[in-house]
Amino acid sequence: MSIVWIILGLLLLVVGGEFLVRSSVALSFKLSISKMVIGMTVVSFATSAPELLVSLNAALTGSPAIALNNIIGSNIANIGLVLGITAVVSSISVDASFYKFNWPVMMLFSIALYYFLWNDNQLTGIEGGVLFVGLIIFLVVLIRSAKKDAVVEDVDDSLAVVSNFKIVLWLLIGAAALYFGSVWLVDGAKDLAFRLGVSDAVIAATVIAIGTSVPELAASVIAAVKKEKALSLGNLIGSNIFNIASVLGLTSMIKTIPVTDTSILDKDIFWMLAFSAVLIPLIIIPKKFQISRYKGLLLIVAYGVFIFLAFKS
Repeated sequence: MSIVWIILGLLLLVVGGEFLVRSSVALSFKLSISKMVIGMTVVSFATSAPELLVSLNAALTGSPAIALNNIIGSNIANIGLVLGITAVVSSISVDASFYKFNWPVMMLFSIALYYFLWNDNQLTGIEGGVLFVGLIIFLVVLIRSAKKDAVVEDVDDSLAVVSNFKIVLWLLIGAAALYFGSVWLVDGAKDLAFRLGVSDAVIAATVIAIGTSVPELAASVIAAVKKEKALSLGNLIGSNIFNIASVLGLTSMIKTIPVTDTSILDKDIFWMLAFSAVLIPLIIIPKKFQISRYKGLLLIVAYGVFIFLAFKS
């Protein structure tokens, strides 16, 4: 039954996330917020809602290892699995903003998270606040540096004419689905960890992380097959930044997240830092500013090694 609860929880999180994104964007149009700002802030926050609910629910119900490794594992999966598979389907071009701004900011947040956890074996409300304020600064700089005529692919123009009734209905459906989805997913993950004889941290870094990355993976692969712009590396890096700064930041501001599993600081977070750091040599050697198919394959193999070692340990 634990697998059933995990699958049902993930399905509800996908549905809830979609309704929340649609209602948030529609509401933003009503408030006359520009499309560019909606794409860079509202959509990003809304798409982080499933991870936020899972981490918050886990932290509040006595499973801090799930709260932490849900995010650490998701960041690893975003690069190793999502980026890897997408690159195998179709090579990805990398623009200069990646190594000049997006990547350094992601590394800064990742190292800050490691320091905060290593310093006192917990992520406190003050530290979470620092991460969240850093996110706000990042968004302000991002919006100011963006071109005013930039095309924002994530925002659906048809949502500008949605009625107030639909917006409220979508918000209610999204909130309910996210709540029950997070509860079922966390409960199912705890039960699965117990039955397999592994820690909550292992299940969070593997099963839950892969599950919450499936929607993004599916969208990226479909786009690659259609020969469209398969995946913006900047958006993927942005997702990792949001995971740390908004999800863990907000969760720790509500309840301090202690490190209850030594593998988080001994192994898992170093895997996250390694996958993040390797992107620079990956886009430089041998062909600059391109993640080719064989580079994508290397990422997938590395991710497979991470999963194998996680369960073996």
